[in-house]
Amino acid sequence: MNNDCSDLGSQEKKAKMQVVRSHTHRASYPSNDAVSVPTIPLYRSAPSLEVKLEEFESFAIDRLRVLKGISDGLSRGKKPEEMATLVKDLWKANMRHQHASEVLNKDIISHFVLRLVYCRTEELRKWFLSMESALFRYRFRDQSAEAQRAVMEEFDLPYKAISNVEYEGVKDKLVQVARSLGQNSSTVDAIYYKVPFEEVPELVAGRKVFLNQGFAYVAMSQVVSLVATLFRSQLSKALILTNRKWISSIRENEKHRLTPIVEAMSSSYLGPDYSQPREYGEITLKDIDQVAKSSFPLCMRHLFDKLREDHHLKHGGRMQLGLFLKGVGLNLDDALAFWRAEFSKKVGLEKFEKEYAYNVRHNYGKEGKRTDYTPYSCQKIISATPGAGDQHGCPYRHFSEENLRAALSTMGVNSRAMEDVINKVRNRHYQLACTLTFEALHGMPSSGINHPNQYFSDSQKIFQQKVSSRLQLIFKPILVNCTSSPRTSNKGYGCGEANEQRRCLKGGETSMEGFFSLSSFGYRKELI
Repeated sequence: MNNDCSDLGSQEKKAKMQVVRSHTHRASYPSNDAVSVPTIPLYRSAPSLEVKLEEFESFAIDRLRVLKGISDGLSRGKKPEEMATLVKDLWKANMRHQHASEVLNKDIISHFVLRLVYCRTEELRKWFLSMESALFRYRFRDQSAEAQRAVMEEFDLPYKAISNVEYEGVKDKLVQVARSLGQNSSTVDAIYYKVPFEEVPELVAGRKVFLNQGFAYVAMSQVVSLVATLFRSQLSKALILTNRKWISSIRENEKHRLTPIVEAMSSSYLGPDYSQPREYGEITLKDIDQVAKSSFPLCMRHLFDKLREDHHLKHGGRMQLGLFLKGVGLNLDDALAFWRAEFSKKVGLEKFEKEYAYNVRHNYGKEGKRTDYTPYSCQKIISATPGAGDQHGCPYRHFSEENLRAALSTMGVNSRAMEDVINKVRNRHYQLACTLTFEALHGMPSSGINHPNQYFSDSQKIFQQKVSSRLQLIFKPILVNCTSSPRTSNKGYGCGEANEQRRCLKGGETSMEGFFSLSSFGYRKELI
């Protein structure tokens, strides 16, 4: 079945990507054409390739990991050299293929699929345009001079390198500009292009080029700015054309096959599966208030507190919090007891059992289709549209600044860190704002928060490390006391009686069996 993915190429012909369900003949760029194909594709027209349905999605997700990694790096303010390394590592990790000859095809296919995914709204187009342009920029810089010239030729640029005579006439000015950028005169480029200044606005704004009579003298090392501007302009126009094609035909024609994939991918979660409890097993009702304060992200902490306060949440809030609690290890029996205890205070026990208990069991796959529902990712929570009376959604996106500041203050975020968080929120970097909140509360760096259950898991890891450190300090005097005492308990721990155990363990509560509670350390399990 044919799928006109876009109208993006030259006006002479329409390129098609054919999506197939099973493995058939696979078109690839012939080896004898390899020389004519630039190292970096310019994605001017969709290729005539047969694409298996599973590759249609998997290739796009791999590329999306690269783009989201770039977005996170830029949001974190990484330096250019750090970004160059990051992009190279992201590309190497995600855009490989078991067949080397298919790497180029994967590159091209993944771009066009994501172009279809991100053409649908202005916000999506803006993000995709920025990230693809950044990716192109860093990939271009990583090419050899010969490969860069091949890309320039592919753009069919009308600009030629200035002659030796013209170069000698402006050499002093060019050296002066280079020195102002921190370059030594010995490293100044000998190849310059004379370009209308309006085509390199980035270089002009940064005072990185010599201007003369309306022209900018662009060094070979600066050509990336020129070609990146052209690439961005070309892609911007193509996204508009793809959007028109999507609305007029693709969305309806592919409503049973590609459309669900396309519409879901822009908000898809690409991280680990948190549908089952991870390292820390189950939490119980007696733990839940403590861990809510120490390890719940703000979106879940807010829902938890509102439930305790109002003894009720609307459906969106129940789903968001309920699936999160399932993912962190609250079993079905405890979940029913938890929701029953709160809701019965507002609606009564009988109404809870008739109208709400079913939904709790349903989330655990015990009713209806027996689906094992997964906790919501950050992307899903951010894209929610809470209405009047709703408490679900992402506080960093949906709270007013005043309410957000109050919530962060309640969590214990200091004023300096709070300003950094608010700054990210103003720039719509909601997940990064959550990451900064995590770092402020835990005093440790984070690789980035992409899921509320990841926040919980990472938080618990940190608390476990702190507990382990404290245990080392606690158990040293125990060993001294135990070896000095001939009496042992029936468990053989060396401190015969409970009162002696209390003297040995000092800050922890103990039992006759030698167990003590770690609640004083903010941890939820009982260990020895």
